[in-house]
Amino acid sequence: MLDYQPLFTQLLEANADTWAATLPQLLTIAFDTSKHADLPKWQAAIDAIPSFPHSHISLDKNAVEIGCAEDLTKTQRKELKTHLQTLHPWRKGPYQLFDIYIDTEWRSDWKWQRLQDHISPLTYRRVLDVGCGNGYHCWRMLGAGAKMVVGIDPMLLNVMQFQLIKKLHGTAPVYVLPMGIEDMPANLQLFDTVFSMGVLYHRRSPIDHLLELKGCLQAGGELILETLVIDGGLGEALMPPDRYARMRNVWFLPSCDTLVSWLQRCGFINVRVVDVTVTSVAEQRSTEWMRFHSLQDFLDPKNPQLTIEGLPAPKRAIVIANNP
Repeated sequence: MLDYQPLFTQLLEANADTWAATLPQLLTIAFDTSKHADLPKWQAAIDAIPSFPHSHISLDKNAVEIGCAEDLTKTQRKELKTHLQTLHPWRKGPYQLFDIYIDTEWRSDWKWQRLQDHISPLTYRRVLDVGCGNGYHCWRMLGAGAKMVVGIDPMLLNVMQFQLIKKLHGTAPVYVLPMGIEDMPANLQLFDTVFSMGVLYHRRSPIDHLLELKGCLQAGGELILETLVIDGGLGEALMPPDRYARMRNVWFLPSCDTLVSWLQRCGFINVRVVDVTVTSVAEQRSTEWMRFHSLQDFLDPKNPQLTIEGLPAPKRAIVIANNP
């Protein structure tokens, strides 16, 4: 397990004493090997990787880059790729690790390109990324100048993938914690910027999620929210009767006007929709690094504008708002 002491220190410096005091116990529980059969295998793969010296790091390109081909021998490259494949499937990325390109299921860089020119500069900001996956966007946030980035994700495989990447990268003020937003102290009011991307539609109560996000922000802080939406007017939302694109835990897909009204009702100001994009099979697909079914398998083969269940195909909106 990574050393989280630097994070505890930064939280104390930010007067987040309560969170700093409760986190160690939460981490101990989350990393309990008796509750996760694959955790020892994942940890062994990370432990087997030496701290390779690397010639360069780039966090501001499409792929998060660490090192180049000349930094590794052929044997080291083969061993590293084996360890990386042990943590399959890789869903968020891409990563360029020396000369190993991790072509992840999602082209997460496309989402970053859609939002980066609309958000406030991240320079010197404390940033929270809710539902961060393996931390790809956390690295992009750090590359954009953030003072500290904390990602949270309840899926332990994602956290272990991040730990592997951070071991290759080296010390940095970026952390991914194995937890959900419900595990964070209420009304923390710590972060200058909070991202919630691809989370809202998984929440049974979207309003509660928006209020939880608001509680994480300092006064004047900025929320970047990305979620599935439908076409329609104010008050319209889709609640799938069962699955949506084969996903079990999809609850509410609002229209953009409805989503804006939800944010305003929760007390956010300056609410604006900055992007609406249909998710394509080029942005989400199966690869060598994610060999399971992906978006193409979840759409109606006769009409790709519908899901396999006959519902509107995935369309995502990015909304930015401020905490008063």
